[in-house]
Amino acid sequence: MHKATGTLFRSHILKNTLGINEQQFKISRTSSQLSSEKTNSYNYVIVGAGSAGCVLANRLTEDPLSTVLLLEAGPKDTLLGSKRLMWKIHMPAALTHNLCDEKYNWYYHTTSQKHMDNRIMYWPRGRVWGGSSSLNAMVYIRGHAEDYNRWSREGATGWDYEHCLPYFKKAQTHELGPDQYRGGNGPLHVSRGKTNHPLHHAFLEAAQQAGYPFTDDMNGYQQEGFGWMDMTVHQGQRWSTASAYLHPAISRPNLSVAEKTLVTKILFQGTKSIGVEYVTNGQRKKAFASKEVILSGGAINSPQLLMLSGIGNADELKKLGIPVVCHLPGVGQNLQDHLEVYVQQKCTQPITLYNAQKPVNMVKIGLEWLWKFTGEGATAHLESGGFIRSEPGVPHPDIQFHFLPSQVIDHGRVASTMEAYQVHVGPMRSTSVGWLKLKSTDPNDHPIIEPNYLSTERDIWEFRQCVKLTREIFAQKAFEKFRGPEIQPGNHIQSDKEIDAFIRQKADSAYHPSCTCKMGQLSDSTAVVDPQTKVIGVENLRVVDASIMPSVVSGNLNAPTIMIAEKVADIIKGLPSLQEKNVPVYKPKTLETQR
Repeated sequence: MHKATGTLFRSHILKNTLGINEQQFKISRTSSQLSSEKTNSYNYVIVGAGSAGCVLANRLTEDPLSTVLLLEAGPKDTLLGSKRLMWKIHMPAALTHNLCDEKYNWYYHTTSQKHMDNRIMYWPRGRVWGGSSSLNAMVYIRGHAEDYNRWSREGATGWDYEHCLPYFKKAQTHELGPDQYRGGNGPLHVSRGKTNHPLHHAFLEAAQQAGYPFTDDMNGYQQEGFGWMDMTVHQGQRWSTASAYLHPAISRPNLSVAEKTLVTKILFQGTKSIGVEYVTNGQRKKAFASKEVILSGGAINSPQLLMLSGIGNADELKKLGIPVVCHLPGVGQNLQDHLEVYVQQKCTQPITLYNAQKPVNMVKIGLEWLWKFTGEGATAHLESGGFIRSEPGVPHPDIQFHFLPSQVIDHGRVASTMEAYQVHVGPMRSTSVGWLKLKSTDPNDHPIIEPNYLSTERDIWEFRQCVKLTREIFAQKAFEKFRGPEIQPGNHIQSDKEIDAFIRQKADSAYHPSCTCKMGQLSDSTAVVDPQTKVIGVENLRVVDASIMPSVVSGNLNAPTIMIAEKVADIIKGLPSLQEKNVPVYKPKTLETQR
C-alpha cells in the first residue's frame, strides 16, 4: 500500500510539473521514449484494459526494453488516485450499482430470443480499467480440469490442464496459502467469505443432507460438491485485474495507459498488422506497434474490431463495404454463454440482507467500509456454492449453484421486497450456440448479438433438472427453521411444461459470453486464432481474452481469462510453457448414479 501511494504521489508531482493534460497519457517517460512518442510507436499495442489486457500490460513491461501502449475505451477505476472515491467499483457489496450503470459498462442487449418468449436479454460488460473484473460478482472459479483437456482435443494444443494449472497458480495468492492447486505469490489475491452467515451454513448442510459431498476447494482436487467460494476480494476490496496487475505496473516508464479511448480499426500493411486507429477527445489518432497488436476487448469487442478492420466472413464484410484483409468465417461465430435462473424462498427469520438494503443501513455499511474496508460492504455475499452432475453418465459437473442470503430482482435493478434467500442455478455446458455480426461500419454501434438461448431440447431438459434439484436441496431439514413459501418459481409451478415456461420467462445471462474468436488448428475453417493465439492468415496480430476459448468452461470466466493472459505472456516472451504433470483430479466412484 505504501509503495502504491508513493507511486501515485510521484506520478502526481510529475504530472503537475510536466503539465501533462489529464486526457493525455498519464505516465512519465525517459527522454528517448519521449522522442519515440512523436511517432507514437511502441513494441506492443494492447486494445482493452480488462481482465486479460491488464495482465498482459504488466507481464510484457517486466522487460524494461519492451514498450507497451494499453488503450481502454472506458474511464480509470480510481478518482483522483483514490479507490474510496470510486466506491461503486471497489466496495464488493456495491456490485449491482455498476451492473446497471452505463458509465462503466457497454450495456449490451441481445436480439429478441425466440425460444425465450422473445425477450431481449441484458448483457453488462465492463468498460473501465479492469474491464468486467471491475463489475463482476468477484467469484473466482477455474472450471474443471476436463474443460482444458477438451480444449486440447478441440484443437487448442498445449492448453490441456497440465499446461493451464501452473498459470492459474502463477496468477494467484490464496489467503489459505499455496498447495498443489493454489498459488502463493501471484498478484491476484483470492479469499474466502468472512460473514459466517447462518444461511450459507444451512445451504451447505442441506446439500449434504440431499446426498452431495462437501468439497473444501472447488478449484482444487474436487470440483464436484458444495463448499465455500473463492472470491477476488482482498482486505475488504474488490481485487480486479486493474488492482492486481495494472496499478502496480503503472509507474514503469515503458508502460503508457490511456482511458476514454475507443479503438476503431486495426491498421494493416498488406496482411501485416502495424498499429491501430483510435478516437480520444473527439480526435482521430494512430498508434503503431513494431511487434504486435493484441486484442483483449472481450468476446464482443474483439470480434467486432476484427470485422471492422476487414477480418471475418468476406461475404458479410463486402455487404457492408468493408475492404477484406482476410477471409476468416469463424469471427463472431461459436458464441457461447451461461444462462441461469434464481430459485427464491421466503425466509421466516429477519437474518437475510433485506435490512442491510434499507437506506439508513446502507449508509452505515458504506461508512464502515470507507473507514476500515470491513463489515457487510466488504463481501459480495456469494460465499457458498456448488457443482453437481445433472444425471447419471455425465462425467463431471454440468450444473452450478451460487447461494445468496438475499433476493435479487432484474439484475439488481429493482430493490428486494422481502426477507428471502436464493440460489442462482444453471447448466454449464449448454449445447445452444450463437453468433454476433456487425450492425454497421460505425465502431460506436453495438454489434447484433444472437446467443440463440434454449434452442436445443437438451438445454431445456437441463434447466428443468436445475429447478427440480434445487427444490430438493431447499426442502432439506437444514432449512426447516428458515423456510417460508417459495417465491420463485412458486408452488403453483410443478409440471415440466410449467417449469419450462418459467425458465423461458425468468432465466437470464450469467454474463459469461465467450468463444467468438475460437482457438484451433489451421485446418479448422471455423478457428480464428492458432494455439499461440495469433490470428490466422495475418501477421503480428493476436487475440487474448475469453473470445479465444474453443468452448465455454464449466464455471465462471474471470479466473480462466486471467490464466489465458498469464500463459500467453510467456508465449509472447518466447518462454517454454510451464507444466505440472499427473496432478490428481477427483472422479466419481461410479457414473451410474447422479450423486
